[in-house]
Amino acid sequence: MSYSEQIKQYVLDEFLPGVGPEELEADYDLRANGVIDSLGLLRVVTWLEATFSIPMEEVEIVEQNFTSIDSITRFVEQHSAGDYLGKAA
Repeated sequence: MSYSEQIKQYVLDEFLPGVGPEELEADYDLRANGVIDSLGLLRVVTWLEATFSIPMEEVEIVEQNFTSIDSITRFVEQHSAGDYLGKAA
């Protein structure tokens, strides 16, 4: 499963229960549309750190990196430790 697919599934499970994967576009603004608020952002960051071995204390957390599935995926691709088995090709 790619980074994008895993991130989308997490967002659906945690923030949009009952919404199918085909209903959530990768560029849908999760912050502006109220899907992820400031507390939700902390949950996402914690999950990303645990799931993709991202050393969050070493990277700058900028809201623009968490506005959509696409932006979160780019963030993970840039900051992942790279040893995750599900890493996208």
